[in-house]
Amino acid sequence: MSDILPPPTGQALIWRDRANALIAEGLVDGRALVEGQRVKAVAEETFECRSPIDGRVLTAVARGRQADIDLAVGSARRAFDDGRWRAQPPAARKRVLQRFAELLIQHKDELALLETLDMGKPIQHALAVDVPAAARCIAWYAEAIDKVYGEIAPTGDNALALIQREPVGVVGAIVPWNYPMIMAAWKIGPALATGNSVVLKPSEKSPLSALRLAELALKAGLPEGVFNVVPGFGSEAGEALALHLDVDALGFTGSTRVGRKMLEYAGRSNLKRVFNELGGKSAFVVFDDSDALERAAQTVAGSIFFNQGESCNAPSRLLVHDSIADEFVKQVVAQTPAYQPGDPLDPSTVMGALVDDGQLRTVLGYIEAGHKEGAQCVAGGTQARAETGGFYVTPTVFDGVRNDMLIAREEIFGPVLSVIRFKDEAEAVALTNQSSYGLQASVWSSHIDRAHRVARALRAGTVHVNQYDEDDITVPFGGVKQSGNGRDKSLHALDKYTELKTTWIRID
Repeated sequence: MSDILPPPTGQALIWRDRANALIAEGLVDGRALVEGQRVKAVAEETFECRSPIDGRVLTAVARGRQADIDLAVGSARRAFDDGRWRAQPPAARKRVLQRFAELLIQHKDELALLETLDMGKPIQHALAVDVPAAARCIAWYAEAIDKVYGEIAPTGDNALALIQREPVGVVGAIVPWNYPMIMAAWKIGPALATGNSVVLKPSEKSPLSALRLAELALKAGLPEGVFNVVPGFGSEAGEALALHLDVDALGFTGSTRVGRKMLEYAGRSNLKRVFNELGGKSAFVVFDDSDALERAAQTVAGSIFFNQGESCNAPSRLLVHDSIADEFVKQVVAQTPAYQPGDPLDPSTVMGALVDDGQLRTVLGYIEAGHKEGAQCVAGGTQARAETGGFYVTPTVFDGVRNDMLIAREEIFGPVLSVIRFKDEAEAVALTNQSSYGLQASVWSSHIDRAHRVARALRAGTVHVNQYDEDDITVPFGGVKQSGNGRDKSLHALDKYTELKTTWIRID
């Protein structure tokens, strides 16, 4: 696909008009990218890609199946084996990936518009968060890769033991629909930097930006065959990729239910290493000694309603001390008018559309379950903007939630907050840890000893203190328990895409 958008024109930039032109002129390309070329599916099957903003068809997308995955994996394997990318010096790979990151920023408007049309997030967030974060990830791994050294083991004077990192080979990456570009960058950044070849299977609900990323990677100088993208359904293309005998490692981000299947597929195939970044039911714990209650209320609302609540690390459980709960819940509810869903293409909108009708029904189903189980809905709880043909839900807050209720146990992936009250520190820790998930948590207290003590007691990959979701590419992201294994981001991500090789030399 050529550059489909003209340069921005300041205040004259009208996103709706640009979107209409993009769709009307048929400029959105849904074909797969294999061996450096845009191609139809082998069976020439497609599926409709509809925008959750208003339900209209954006384009027809190639429906990849086993034959398409075979072609893509074969392409990646040839590219890896002949060394066209793997054998390049780290400094050379760095230059290509730096150029790739630069191109993402140069094409920021185009990529942001594709992301918003495809999965419904506000255009202001796609511009300010998603594209810059993806570019920063690629650029950071580009810079890191020629600064990571091997080791020499202390074996004694009669031997030299060299420990080196080598690329694992062909990496399969399966990413979700909520942050299509960012999740793809978290996989392909370290995988490509370390010399691997990649086959990416984006979600069938939001495949468009991933396909464009691959084109920009080629434009940056990545050799053909090193980065392939096959769209399709999870039960078809995703399963074929996970079962493929020539895939050496698999990076997956998605639901815990599907993450279990990824481990099963590895066992049924070649015991490929599988790294699962899965769901969450993160707790936001507010103690009565906090002197930042107003900021805490703003933070929990902004975090649960960001990206329409479609975030694995969304703080969907608010645990608040009983003595301050009534007033604190009022402060949280007072934030909800600012998050009423609007047109995602309006730069003033802060909460957009859910990704599709299925997700809308899922979220409304959980809201109904909350009512039936006796929780009190104190804000929202309804569908919105139905007349647009899109999929919107109002920001929703349930009070009086028990930890055994469905809305407190299961990941909703929508703008729904459950308020659970506790009486003391021990109960707060116990309630938080009773979840089967362990992705993130937050502790709000003015006493540093309590903050440290509770943070250590909580079983989560990340515990925030007096803030939530502050982030940097240098910090690992991932969870414990049924929130997965392995870590994205930071230098720790390199462990997923490299093998350690020891070369032992006897010295007589």
